[in-house]
Amino acid sequence: MVHFSVERRSPLPLDTAWHRITCWERHAAHVPLTAITVTTPPPTGAGTRFVARTGRGPVAFDDPMEVVRWEPPAPGRSGCCLLEKRGRVVRGWARIEVGPDGAGSRVVWEGDLRVRGVPGLFGPVVARSARLLYGRVAAGLLREAPPSAGPAPPR
Repeated sequence: MVHFSVERRSPLPLDTAWHRITCWERHAAHVPLTAITVTTPPPTGAGTRFVARTGRGPVAFDDPMEVVRWEPPAPGRSGCCLLEKRGRVVRGWARIEVGPDGAGSRVVWEGDLRVRGVPGLFGPVVARSARLLYGRVAAGLLREAPPSAGPAPPR
């Protein structure tokens, strides 16, 4: 297993940051060649399952995950979500904590990953890649504009 950890700060309020970080389908917008499907009915909570499919055609793999701990932020308490990665290619866990940071919020995303077929010798490369990928996802989710309320007005 390879450990990774990333931290991102945002001016967003705590509850907004939590909702953006835990909107699983939106993660795909920040991961190349990836689509995410939530396979359980809403709302998100412990037991929610989703699959990230990365690649194209025969050169693709599924990364199934399950939320095993779900504690949204509350007054005086950070939010925490624990995911288990249960795929044939990628296994491990990820822990996402969203807490207050002054008037904004702070996201800490850490985990342990094992990638099938990748020897331990390449652990530092996997760890660096994970930090880059999960950092990109967190930063993208925190800065993206919220979905619009409707079509743009004509020009």
